[in-house]
Amino acid sequence: MLQVKNVCVRYPNGTRALSDFSITVKTGEFVTVLGGNGSGKTTLLRCITRTVKPSSGEIWVNGSEMTEIEGEPLRRARLNLALISQHASLVRRRNVLANVATGSLGRHFNLWTALGGLPSEELEAGRNYLGKVGLASLEAQRASTLSGGQAQRVAIARALAQKPQVLLADEPVASLDPEAANEVMRLLVDLATNGRLAVLCVLHQVDLAYAYAHRVIGIRRGRVAFDRERADVSRAEIEQLYVGEPA
Repeated sequence: MLQVKNVCVRYPNGTRALSDFSITVKTGEFVTVLGGNGSGKTTLLRCITRTVKPSSGEIWVNGSEMTEIEGEPLRRARLNLALISQHASLVRRRNVLANVATGSLGRHFNLWTALGGLPSEELEAGRNYLGKVGLASLEAQRASTLSGGQAQRVAIARALAQKPQVLLADEPVASLDPEAANEVMRLLVDLATNGRLAVLCVLHQVDLAYAYAHRVIGIRRGRVAFDRERADVSRAEIEQLYVGEPA
């Protein structure tokens, strides 16, 4: 479902952020990415979403090669991808259901939706997505009243409203307490295994990767250090990812 093939990213100052980088995430897989600050994790996600264009290589998402398209074809191809960030970034003055339904607006781009309108069918679908993340009872609640864990689950429901095939998560539990973090991780695993999504999750918390990942990818200095099943990755290998990396 997601394939990154021999991707290189070189910035104008000559810095290489990724070098000959290749990974694959299949439907039903929950894959975590570990690495120190500056190792290339964020650049990888930006390449996949095409907010950064690779210097070379290919990125395939649901059968579309992302690196050579622009404009409307790129916008359509991006609908197959949804990104969850560290911060939920909800519209605080709107209720939970309205926030979820905004995830569908890539399919409904017109003047009415640009002014804040939401299609009734997407509001109904949003109730289903809220049920999937365990928050059906909060649909009328203002987003500003949610806890951090609740807000992140609403952000996941909003991502589901986009109807993606690939779900990207960029440190989705970094600002959550341990209980809320585990709730979000369990939800992401369920979306992969039972929701049949390909889920790629960047983490800093090694213990969470060990607890939940199907597969672990280690990045060091822009290269794949290892890419193996969780049970086959040692703590010593993970520690090496952070040796000599910037703090």
